[in-house]
Amino acid sequence: MKPVCPFVKASRPEDAPPPSSRKHQKEAGADPASVSPKCPFGYDAPPDSGAISPKCPLGYDSQTFKLGPLSCMICQALLFDCAKCVPCSHVFCKACILRFKDCPLCGADIEGTEADSNLQSIVDRFIEGHGRIKRSHVENVDKEEVSAKETVIYEDVSLERGAFLVQQAMRAFRAQNVESAKSRLSVCAEDIRDQITRTGSTSELCSQLGAVLGMLGDCCRAIGDAASAVTYFEESVGFLEKLPADDMEITHTLSVSLNKIGDLKYYDGDLQAARSYYDRSLNVRQDAAKDSPDVPSCWNH
Repeated sequence: MKPVCPFVKASRPEDAPPPSSRKHQKEAGADPASVSPKCPFGYDAPPDSGAISPKCPLGYDSQTFKLGPLSCMICQALLFDCAKCVPCSHVFCKACILRFKDCPLCGADIEGTEADSNLQSIVDRFIEGHGRIKRSHVENVDKEEVSAKETVIYEDVSLERGAFLVQQAMRAFRAQNVESAKSRLSVCAEDIRDQITRTGSTSELCSQLGAVLGMLGDCCRAIGDAASAVTYFEESVGFLEKLPADDMEITHTLSVSLNKIGDLKYYDGDLQAARSYYDRSLNVRQDAAKDSPDVPSCWNH
């Protein structure tokens, strides 16, 4: 198997061609990015403007695609249930590396795997702190000294934590590492629930939580846990039904969630319950078609 290194395109300074060669390549129309060495973590990226927005120093920004030092090179998501290959010591998600006989990075034969609890602990701490700052929750903003007894909360100042967790979950899910995806989505759902508890239920939060719960249902369905999938889908429907019906994307998600519950009930042999959910899904689509005649024709099918 051909080894795959995530930093293979990051040339070293001594590998760069001489100045005359670079000049010739520039005149020939060569891409400068393929000539000059690049930092694998993105530190050498030029700023777009005078004001530089906060970025994760390890490259885990929700709006970009980068593999940092805490990533699994197979699923390209953050490491989950770390497993170290024996004897080469390269680390991957356990669910990912068990599908290989040779190390995807160096090509060495895999004689076995060992759990790497120390590295997994670092990954877990990184997830817990990503995109957050620790600040004291006080009513008087002018108060300089904060009592140790006062509540300390964590806030997502970058507003990217949820997108970051969903991004990691989607990468893991596409690579069939479902347990990793469930773990990231569960953290995301917990964050949203905490925010609802603090600030109250809003349309935006209900929409976000409904979507995340639906994805958790998909994860459970993928591993054959029909009971948990139904629970997540029903909870997702509960939040989505609180939202205005004029949002076509939300209405579509609601209809699909009801349809998925109907499928699970059907496969479980509960035909009456399955028909009930199918009817509810159809009613959602028909109501949307009546209220918005200009919607795509698929609503009428």
